[in-house]
Amino acid sequence: MKAIVVGPDRGIADALGAEGAEITRLEGVASGERLEDAGVADADLLVITDAGEATAVPVAREQNPDLKTVAYTPDSMPEFVKGVLDLAVDPALLDPETVAEELVEPDS
Repeated sequence: MKAIVVGPDRGIADALGAEGAEITRLEGVASGERLEDAGVADADLLVITDAGEATAVPVAREQNPDLKTVAYTPDSMPEFVKGVLDLAVDPALLDPETVAEELVEPDS
């Protein structure tokens, strides 16, 4: 599984890596060009850890309609993103290891 994590470290990147995911980290603005350079077209998962980078979700989905999108942030996501977001998780409710375990499916 290829995953792109956008935003500050909340432990989710390491937890996904521990479950066997190949991780690409993006900090700062996740523009269409930066997402493309990070390999979003071939990625399986996009995790946003900063609601301020919410625009990355529809931009990434435009490049990869099959991409699973997750917000792992304590902040509410904007309304325009909620319709294209697969899952929103508050880090105060579920630790990164539990979330990663659920997101990374074992190879069959």
